[in-house]
Amino acid sequence: MASQIAKSLLATTRPTTTLKFDIARRALSVNATLQQKKSLKDKTGKNVVLVDGVRTPFLVSFTDYAKMMPHELARHSLLGLLQKTGIPKEVVDYIVYGTVIQEVKTSNIGREAALAAGFSDRTPAHTVTMACISSNQAITTGVGMIAAGAYDVIVCGGVEFMSDVPIRHSRKMRSLLLKLNRAKTPAQRLSLLASIRPDYFAPELPAVAEFSSGETMGHSADRLAAAFGATRAEQDEYALRSHTLAAEAQAKGHFTDLIPVKVDGKDGVVEKDNGIRVSSPEQLAKLRPAFVKPHGTVTAANSSFLTDGASACLIMSEAKAKELGLKPKAYLRDFTYVAQDPVDQLLLGPAYGIPKILEKSGLQLGDIDTWEIHEAFAGQILANLKAMDSDWFAQNYLGKQTKVGVPDMNKWNKWGGSLSIGHPFAATGVRLAMHTAHRLVKEDGQFGVISACAAGGQGVAMILERHPDAHTN
Repeated sequence: MASQIAKSLLATTRPTTTLKFDIARRALSVNATLQQKKSLKDKTGKNVVLVDGVRTPFLVSFTDYAKMMPHELARHSLLGLLQKTGIPKEVVDYIVYGTVIQEVKTSNIGREAALAAGFSDRTPAHTVTMACISSNQAITTGVGMIAAGAYDVIVCGGVEFMSDVPIRHSRKMRSLLLKLNRAKTPAQRLSLLASIRPDYFAPELPAVAEFSSGETMGHSADRLAAAFGATRAEQDEYALRSHTLAAEAQAKGHFTDLIPVKVDGKDGVVEKDNGIRVSSPEQLAKLRPAFVKPHGTVTAANSSFLTDGASACLIMSEAKAKELGLKPKAYLRDFTYVAQDPVDQLLLGPAYGIPKILEKSGLQLGDIDTWEIHEAFAGQILANLKAMDSDWFAQNYLGKQTKVGVPDMNKWNKWGGSLSIGHPFAATGVRLAMHTAHRLVKEDGQFGVISACAAGGQGVAMILERHPDAHTN
């Protein structure tokens, strides 16, 4: 249109050199105005920004991090964030950190990690847990604190350490041991010890099943995939896509949120994710079902794997960032949490959260430049995509007459996802945020959507907007 305006003006006049320059300048101005994308309004009064974020390499559990403790891994992420941003510890007003499977010795792991990282003992810290969206919850809790005017500068993050999880005695044994501790005479102690039975020694592992249903998440994923007609071949194809894209991103150096970790007793440093493996369709097809046997479609290859890792990010008001001389990555524009049936719809958080956040923000599918969606299982991803593309699902569960539609898959998890990079439960949310911020720069986008499902039938959706000062370093 700008070029048409310029041609029309040139056809009706014989401009001087100065006039030609003015015409060209006006044409460029019109063109820039037409190409300018809409920006979302700030809802907090503070223009909260994501300044930067880091993560340790995400490692398959029982590998290089195996002898560490979770707060030590979290400590590395906090120190890495300070080093990358260059801010002094004293500037941080508050720390919110997430974890899911808690180490009993460090139940408030945010506080213990902060002290281990050398933060002042006067810097408050608390720990949140919301399953796989715990660090999303850490970020949005921080946004609320800044919006309320309680604090200016907040560190948010999460850690998960599946190489060492708390294993308890059975409840019968715990009860007996507590009574034994209170026994006052040798006779009482002997009587209690004589009451021990073999089943007292059966340990209790951390739950791998939903408390409300007793069903493992893998079983739920298998049923969900079957309900939405996601075939084994489709799931394997999606898993291969995730690993292939992650391998490409790793080779191209896109994972600039990674920080190296020195592990005691090992030479060198850990500096890259170790779960990315590009296989072939034929190899994937040979694997047996992992949960529903013998006819299930969820396998070890199309599921996310047990992962150790930690992440941390720095958020504050835009004004505070400018005061500190920092260049933010993105605006944290909006977020929503959703909850649904934890039995039949356990993993459908994105199908509920994405349409809700788009409606809240006044954006359409086509306005979104990057999608970073947590991949618990390939079948879960496919089920959510099929739900979003279903008029029936929209009418029966979303209160809409027509389907939401399918996002542009060329913009979807272009650097891989949890299936390939790994999924330390409470650390994934920050990874999603940083990949969104960096992709928006590299792909010249403006809006990015983050979404994830979580245990308990919950989910999150967030919108980030590229900051004009953003860079990918």
